[in-house]
Amino acid sequence: MQEPIPDGMLDLAQRLADASGAVIRGYFRTAVAVDEKADRSPVTIADRAAEQHIREILAADRPADGVFGEEFGVEREDAASLWVIDPIDGTRAFITGRPTFATLIALLHDGEPVLGVIDQPVVRERWVGARGHETRLNGVPVRTRPCADLALATLSCTSPEIFEGRDTAAFNHLRAAVQRTTYGGDGYAYGLLASGFIDLIAEASLALYDFAALAPVIAGAGGAVTDWQGRPLGRGSDGRVLAAGDRRVHGAALARLGQALAGAAG
Repeated sequence: MQEPIPDGMLDLAQRLADASGAVIRGYFRTAVAVDEKADRSPVTIADRAAEQHIREILAADRPADGVFGEEFGVEREDAASLWVIDPIDGTRAFITGRPTFATLIALLHDGEPVLGVIDQPVVRERWVGARGHETRLNGVPVRTRPCADLALATLSCTSPEIFEGRDTAAFNHLRAAVQRTTYGGDGYAYGLLASGFIDLIAEASLALYDFAALAPVIAGAGGAVTDWQGRPLGRGSDGRVLAAGDRRVHGAALARLGQALAGAAG
């Protein structure tokens, strides 16, 4: 059995979230300039400054660890311990004044996510999950809710625009089987799943910094999170994510996606 993540590492992760949150709150609903990156996604000074503050703390406290952030790339990529940072997951929500974005902070050990933080700094909701610990929201344990049947499930996705090619058909096949589908939320939606308000999330085209923090949070709340083939998420994952509060509905959703992908390939 693997050892639980030390409390000191959880404390450090929360200090990182405190530092980034203070920066982000100072820019929220202000007239910040919005730049467009090469992939046409938006970025602001808040994204960059928040990540920079996190990196400064890690450089002082964990200088041998690697760091991979959305805005400033990778340092010490081959380190056994790698911190993965998305300072504002949901910049589109941030720049339109909606508090449904999140700061995502993860720690990977040998490529496996072992600690995750989903922090919404405006409404001050913070989910922390780690190997050997139960997931907590603002210090209080949370659990996913039971849902055994796809026909009773609430499915969430950031946007249907994240799917391409046969992934679009697969998502639509899954969507047709659930009770309702909601859109928006980015990483914040995964915290809501951990707290029992969403049953299922299916997404694609995600980068490591988009999903690394989510896995420990969902697992520590009793849920399941994998790629679309049922494999654990890690550095080698292809960006397709399926998260569920109940392992029964997770299995049913995997089967539904698999049917559609096989049909599209044929």
